[in-house]
Amino acid sequence: MRTFVSAVATVLGVLLAAVAVPAIWLDRNIVQEDGFVALAAPLGKNSEFQQQLATAAVGTIDTSAVPGFLSNLVQPVLEQAATSMAGLPGYPAAWEETLRRSHRLSFPQPGDDPSAAKPVSSLTLDVAPLVALGVQEISTATRLPLEPPGETLINVGEPAQREWTERLATYAPMGYLLAAGSGVALLLALVAARRRWKVLVGAGLGGLLLAGLWVVGVQIGSAAALATDTGNEVANLFRDEFVAAANADFMGWTVAAAVTGAVLLVMGIVAGIASRRRAGTSR
Repeated sequence: MRTFVSAVATVLGVLLAAVAVPAIWLDRNIVQEDGFVALAAPLGKNSEFQQQLATAAVGTIDTSAVPGFLSNLVQPVLEQAATSMAGLPGYPAAWEETLRRSHRLSFPQPGDDPSAAKPVSSLTLDVAPLVALGVQEISTATRLPLEPPGETLINVGEPAQREWTERLATYAPMGYLLAAGSGVALLLALVAARRRWKVLVGAGLGGLLLAGLWVVGVQIGSAAALATDTGNEVANLFRDEFVAAANADFMGWTVAAAVTGAVLLVMGIVAGIASRRRAGTSR
């Protein structure tokens, strides 16, 4: 009976971990604002993405208030702002604020006023901070008082993906409970086991198996995400870079799981050999 309980608890612990680890990663790096910003911030350093994003942001600037006879003066400034925006001192802060605003459109914070938030039907980037940076640059160069918009939205996904963000916000935080359950199950397996080294071996093999399954799952998920065409060059480039960044970050978690599994496996094998030697000596 103890052997059966130990075996079931080991399998249960591994299965719970299979869901808990990806869920915790999603909560920390996608659902939580700070994690999302940290993951996506390096995208703003990609030169191609910088240029396309700056061009798209500057292209939304409303210059209708500029007198017609000054239009020839404003156009070169607009072009200059698009090419030099990434080099402005305020660009890193504007990009970070863009990410935070964009994240809040998909994952409203607990203290946010729902009535004040503009509903969106798809994944979007709010590039208003970058537009404001361009407006400031143009105003400084032309001495014209231009008002930046409150928000400037660029779609980077489809409505179906927007639905997935809502599900993530609901279910990803449950990963911590699943992780706790996995730990309790493995502890129970050790307590109930007649030969604890077998539990270590089983948990180690399970960790290695999970690492391999996560790698395959990430590849399948990435291929599905990259196959979705948003119809927008900026959005497509953001998608490509973000998927690559997410893959690289989660790969670190996968490697950690594989290393942990290997360590448990070695510990179990060593403990098993030592146990057999003790049994042979006692005879």
